[in-house]
Amino acid sequence: MARDTARDFLRQIIDADLEAGRYQEVVTRFPPEPNGYLHIGHAKSVLLNYGLAQEYGGRFHLRFDDTNPLKEESEYEEAIIRDVRWLGADFGEHLYHASDYFERFYAYAERLIEKGLAFVCSQSLEEMRATRGTVTEPGVPSPDRDRPIEENLDLFRRMRAGEFGDGELTLRAKIDMASPNMKLRDPPLYRIRHARHHRTGDAWCIYPMYDFAHCLSDYIEGITHSICTLEFENNRALYDWILDSLDIAEPRPHQYEFARLEMEYTVTSKRRLLQLVQEGHVRGWDDPRMMTIAGLRRRGVTPEAIRKFCDDIGVAKTNSTVEMERLDHWIREDLNARAPRVMAVLDPLEVVLMDWTGGTEMLDAPSWPHDIGKPGSRPLPFSGRLFIEREDFEENPPPGFRRLVPGGEVRLRHAYVIRCERVVKDEAGWIVRLECTHDRMTADGKNPEGRKVPGTIHWVSAEHAFEAEVRLYDRLFSDPNPTGHPDRDFHEFLNPDSLRTVTGKLEPSLKEAQPGDRFQFERIGYFTVDTVDSEAGRPVFNRTIGLRDSWAKAGAAEDLARRRKEKAARKERQRQAGTESSRPDLSDEARALAEAHGLARHEAEVLSERKDLSALFEEAVAAGAEPRRAASWIVGDLVALEREGVDLSKVQGTALAELSRLIREGTLTTTAAKSVLERLAREGGTPSEWVERLGLRALTDEAALRRLVDEVVAAHPDEAARYRAGKKGLIGFFVGAVMKEAKGAADPKKVRVLLQARLDET
Repeated sequence: MARDTARDFLRQIIDADLEAGRYQEVVTRFPPEPNGYLHIGHAKSVLLNYGLAQEYGGRFHLRFDDTNPLKEESEYEEAIIRDVRWLGADFGEHLYHASDYFERFYAYAERLIEKGLAFVCSQSLEEMRATRGTVTEPGVPSPDRDRPIEENLDLFRRMRAGEFGDGELTLRAKIDMASPNMKLRDPPLYRIRHARHHRTGDAWCIYPMYDFAHCLSDYIEGITHSICTLEFENNRALYDWILDSLDIAEPRPHQYEFARLEMEYTVTSKRRLLQLVQEGHVRGWDDPRMMTIAGLRRRGVTPEAIRKFCDDIGVAKTNSTVEMERLDHWIREDLNARAPRVMAVLDPLEVVLMDWTGGTEMLDAPSWPHDIGKPGSRPLPFSGRLFIEREDFEENPPPGFRRLVPGGEVRLRHAYVIRCERVVKDEAGWIVRLECTHDRMTADGKNPEGRKVPGTIHWVSAEHAFEAEVRLYDRLFSDPNPTGHPDRDFHEFLNPDSLRTVTGKLEPSLKEAQPGDRFQFERIGYFTVDTVDSEAGRPVFNRTIGLRDSWAKAGAAEDLARRRKEKAARKERQRQAGTESSRPDLSDEARALAEAHGLARHEAEVLSERKDLSALFEEAVAAGAEPRRAASWIVGDLVALEREGVDLSKVQGTALAELSRLIREGTLTTTAAKSVLERLAREGGTPSEWVERLGLRALTDEAALRRLVDEVVAAHPDEAARYRAGKKGLIGFFVGAVMKEAKGAADPKKVRVLLQARLDET
């Protein structure tokens, strides 16, 4: 089946795995360390992992990487669980901790020692760093590297028993001190820490390192696709080495990396976020200026808006920084349809209607605009004394000003047209009151004389309004990249106006608003009732977001204008080319490759960036290889082998073309081709030679294939019974078993058809 290049690379991988029968169920996980609160970048990972599990009918796990007792707290765990559930990622009963497996980790570590693949080292952390080597120079082996196995076992057991102090000894893997991948230069697997663990107490004084615990936790839980961000790309080789060294067979987890979410005007480092909290720059992890999930929630952002934002930015293999305006768009889009309209005046200027004699008039004010289509209204009191926004009046108006001016008219929202007759000032010249008249014939939008009224403004009745604290939150940083200046500290870019608190005059319907309620203050922005500081009858309102981009309006940004101009030009190029997309534009070279050969976006990007890989690809295509298949092998398989230290110089384009031909002829299956490709990369030769040496010629004899299917079904009677009882997902298990017996030399589609026919027999 041709790979659907319209789907992101992770879904293409999972599609291929399921087609090949590698797994019977897709199982993903989100593995946070409980040393801080989750932020917007974590939201992308949570929703991606959960979304994949949902899409493929699989399982999603939440597992805490609680292997460092010095930094972890129960408070953080509780906050993470709350945030993951709030985002809508349902892990059900699948809540786990790495500490659940400490005893098993220890047993695995002893097994590595017994196999001569791990040793106890007495070097300090500083000595290990000093002897690690550089990218161009190999490291210097530890003097303890060849310590006898029995001595290593004895020392490791004594480490567990608490006989040594912190940092005195470590358990290290014995891999390769000359490896080009620095992660493989005898990395630590266990360290001594005499610290109380928040779950296991004082039961342990040695704790596994992340890389050791991560892959084993995935294996123990049955994770199939261990999806990490790109900074863990080099760790993948160690992930695989540990599983290989412990003889953990397929099906087992495999790690894949995607680009993490970085955003402008924020920091996502937990260390820096903790600094902001501890130094008092914000009022806690849930401060609405923080881009933590708790902060966004308290600010009034909904999980639906975050999910739409994450869907919009998609999944990529190249790191980039996302504009804050992109998140702002989805917040406004979401709140527009869920926040009823109300009126509030945040900088009040008194208006007295000199001709008003009606006492209090109750208006029926709709809560939703016509285009939203929701029913509902609230009673709105109107009187002869009002408050309007001070900025809605100008004594000396600039050109184009369309609100109230001396001698001018303006419409009051849901009420009357008023005219300013007189401006009253105090001794200092400050405007304290406007004296106006109103036109009774213009109630509720009526304009019987057809005269033009320049604008409409909001208001509240002074006699009925109540005062409330309103917190006007803005971006925490004034620079789009606060950590991107090597010679300056990120604190220098803290925005002094990130919080401004005012006492607003609000319409009376808001007095009984409940924590978490959301509203649109007409002409101002979206607000939510604070969930921490509000009291019954005394709500505190947090600004979620303005109705429009105030930063662009204020001109903060030349930079913003420049970026928007570049973005518009890019989108116009894409529109004209018929390739409009929200993702960054391809380079000319990558676009040419993609268009000429129908390549996936990330394949074209990698090939355009690597001249050696591009030359290999062109040679393969010129020799007769299908372009998309050749690109997939080079970018997906060969690059992965290269990261493990394999020199790709043995692979020739003509060999890829021959491999492609063997698949077309039916001599070789796509699954078996992977094994041949790896041998070509590691040892050279030709595909035909390896097919014969490995016995991988495609199994096309249907009678032989039926016999193999019968043998596998007969060998697994319990699974066959469960399949027939309705567990149809087990078909993947049987396909995988047959493919394993056939050494990948069978067509998985044909295997699936034969298995279904055999299993459906009564």
